[in-house]
Amino acid sequence: MRLILVRHGQTGSNVTRALDTAEPGADLTDLGREQAEALVERFGEERVDLLVTSQLVRTRQTAAPLAKALGLTPREDPRIREIVAGDLEMLNDDDSVAAYVTAIAAWMEGALDVRMPGAESGHEVIARYDAAVEEARSEVGDGAAMFVSHGAVIRTWAAVRGANVPPGWGIRNVLHNTDAVVLQERGGEWMVESWQGLTLDGER
Repeated sequence: MRLILVRHGQTGSNVTRALDTAEPGADLTDLGREQAEALVERFGEERVDLLVTSQLVRTRQTAAPLAKALGLTPREDPRIREIVAGDLEMLNDDDSVAAYVTAIAAWMEGALDVRMPGAESGHEVIARYDAAVEEARSEVGDGAAMFVSHGAVIRTWAAVRGANVPPGWGIRNVLHNTDAVVLQERGGEWMVESWQGLTLDGER
C-alpha cells in the first residue's frame, strides 16, 4: 500500500499560531484555497484509489479541488484529525505552543505515555491513526490512499511508524500547509519515500 499524507491549506488560526483543534475549526484563507487548487497540479496525475479527510472543515476544503480532478468522493474519518490541544485549545502564546510541541516531540522519541495537557496520550493518537490506516488498507489493498490531514499528527505518526525515519527528523522538519509525507509499505513496515519533497537524506 502507498500512503500519501497531505497537510491542509492555510487557515486564519495558522496565521495567528492559535492551537485550533476543535470542531469545526477555521476555514481556509484565500491563500489556503490557492494552495488547495495547487494540489491538482501536484497530484492530479497520481494514482489515488481512496481520498480521506478528517471531520474538520479545513481538510474537506483542501481536498475538494483534487477530489473533483480525480473523480473521487472523499470519505470523512475523524481518526485522522489533528492532535487535540485540550487545555491549550486556541491559545497562541509562546508557553502554550511550546507545551504542545514538547508533548509531540516526546512521542516522536518514544515516550508515548506522555499526555497532552487535558487531552490525548501518544498511545491514543497513534492507535487512532493506525486504525484509520488499517481501514484504508482494507479498501485499497496494494493500491494508494491519500489522507488530507493535519501537520502535527502527520509528523508524529510518520515519525513513529516510519521505519527509516532518523531520530529527531520529525521534530526538525515541520510540515508547511499542503506539504506531504509519502510512505510505502514494504515487508510489513512503513518506509518514508519523501517528506515535504525531501528524501530522508535531505535530497530533493
